Amino acid sequence: MRSTFTTRDGSGWMPEYLSAIDGATCIGCGRCFKVCSREVMHLYGVDEAGEILGACDDEDDDFDGELNRMIMVVDHAGRCIGCGACARVCPKNCQTHVAADQVAA
Repeated sequence: MRSTFTTRDGSGWMPEYLSAIDGATCIGCGRCFKVCSREVMHLYGVDEAGEILGACDDEDDDFDGELNRMIMVVDHAGRCIGCGACARVCPKNCQTHVAADQVAA
């Protein structure tokens, strides 16, 4: 893997790919989803025991009354281009990013 990438003006840049979101810290605000043009993560419902119930398809989905809260889950990590927009808008700093040169091929 390349140790450095360059932008169009020749500046060095290392993409950092979203690899995980801490479900205990995430508040499900959706800010990261809104700025991501690649649909890397989606909103999922969580029950009182902390078990993920499934993707929230619409605002009326309460999973038969079991929905306790919502969190963002990385479900398409391979789509991430490493722009970092999601990290810049996250109010809880609950995301883990991995530098491109550290990602296993």
